[in-house]
Amino acid sequence: MMAFPYEWQIGVRYLRAGRRSGRNSFISFISAVSIAGVGLGVAALIVVLSVMNGFQRDVGARMVSILSHIEVYDARGVLPDWQATAADAARNPAVQAAAPFVELAGMLLQEDGMKPAILRGILPEQESRVSEFMQGKNAAALAALKPGENQIVLGVELAKALKVKTGDNVIVALPSQESSLRSVMPQTRRFKVAGTFEVGHFEFDSSLAFIHLRDGEDLLHIDRPIGLRLRIADANQAPRVARELKNSMNGNYLVRDWTQRNSTWFAALQSQKHMMFIILTLIVAVAAFNVVAMLVMSVTDKRADIAILRTLGASPRSVMKIFVVQGLLSGLLGVAAGALAGVLIAWQLPAIVSGVESVLGIHLLDKNIYFISTVPSQLQTSDVLSVIGVAVALSFLSTLYPSWWATRTNPAEALRYE
Repeated sequence: MMAFPYEWQIGVRYLRAGRRSGRNSFISFISAVSIAGVGLGVAALIVVLSVMNGFQRDVGARMVSILSHIEVYDARGVLPDWQATAADAARNPAVQAAAPFVELAGMLLQEDGMKPAILRGILPEQESRVSEFMQGKNAAALAALKPGENQIVLGVELAKALKVKTGDNVIVALPSQESSLRSVMPQTRRFKVAGTFEVGHFEFDSSLAFIHLRDGEDLLHIDRPIGLRLRIADANQAPRVARELKNSMNGNYLVRDWTQRNSTWFAALQSQKHMMFIILTLIVAVAAFNVVAMLVMSVTDKRADIAILRTLGASPRSVMKIFVVQGLLSGLLGVAAGALAGVLIAWQLPAIVSGVESVLGIHLLDKNIYFISTVPSQLQTSDVLSVIGVAVALSFLSTLYPSWWATRTNPAEALRYE
């Protein structure tokens, strides 16, 4: 204890005395409020960042499950030999599988219902190698697609909107492929619903349909696929691998990775995360600056103690350090309690939200708006450390002015009426 600086000992003593004694109860109350405020702010910031991380993870994973990691297009519009292009791409060790496709936009009609949709023509046996969502019932439905039989597999939400089920017929209406100005009527073709699929991402479940590659080529009046979908070992490396393929493949190819296809969405989510961090940091700052009020009152109450310390030889710097220690410890208590609470809440957030929904009989997330129907959460150590660092820094800054003000105490004035 003798080696422990006396400024720290007095600062800790002031903090403990203010909390334990019956005197100065109002100062103790303000101290408790400042600690609780910092804790709530830190916990809220950790939980919000975890929810945004989880939202990005879950929605991104569902996007990747149905979007190809990388798409390759020939600048001429169609791939003359997709097998040769796939073999060329496979020379990159990151490429694991390839599948040809065509894609076209049209309208699906059924009695008095009508919905816009994206039709993707695929080879089911090849598509299963590049699409993660083709498992279980999804795989069985898509495997039923046969060339030349005009079969279609609808997203589950799209099928609900059209009020159709397996075995029903829908009409596909597409813009006319003829260049003549006399042809203004869309081309139509009747397709039989071979099944439905579900990704768990409302945008795809409500607007995407699959047909066989040959049927898609017939609709476009071509005899080759328009592109190649590639699967790589790590989806997060798609931008790097796409650049490598662009430089290494023989031919005039357009190469696009999945992050480019959804760049606007991911950029918006990152901007929202940064803004939420700034806004909630301001809340932590407001709570941290409650320490200012607590320390100002503490300095006023301890004027006699300060005067005695100064007469005993304590320097202004030592006096300042005493109150910095007192205020910083208050902030650290709030940060520690808030970080612990935030981590625990974020860790169990899906279960907590599920319990609240069942008790109140409400559903917090509408999948038509948020793409997903459950509240996700993903704790990241970097976020927790960033929040703790910012909160500690704000707590420290809030101690500087009251501590400096304590050094302005005149010993003679303070002891005159003691």
